[in-house]
Amino acid sequence: QVQLVESGGGLVQAGGSLRLSCAASGSIFSINDMGWYRQAPGKQRELVAHIISGGSTNYADSVKGRFTISRDNAKNTVYLQMSSLKPEDTAVYYCHAIVEVEGRVGYTYQYWGQGTQVTVSS
Repeated sequence: QVQLVESGGGLVQAGGSLRLSCAASGSIFSINDMGWYRQAPGKQRELVAHIISGGSTNYADSVKGRFTISRDNAKNTVYLQMSSLKPEDTAVYYCHAIVEVEGRVGYTYQYWGQGTQVTVSS
């Protein structure tokens, strides 16, 4: 019904920047919340940042001041601008969305992207 496709991951040196994008498509009525999670090897998946449809944002303490989340509602796309990257930011980054789908308005469903690898070298 709904697909999330991420792009923009890669290898970068410490102190560098990357921009992740995630485009949602399918039977979307509205997207209430979009965000990014990450999972490093041997660790649990954790919230990085999320943004609701009205524009309010929330960040993990570890990325505050370095990462910026934004969204283009017309394109159903969320972005994560990552700056001053550190080796500890290395992880698979997953896009997440809470969606009302067409034909089931009033009910919300969670969707995940396939993940994109971000590797920060020291």
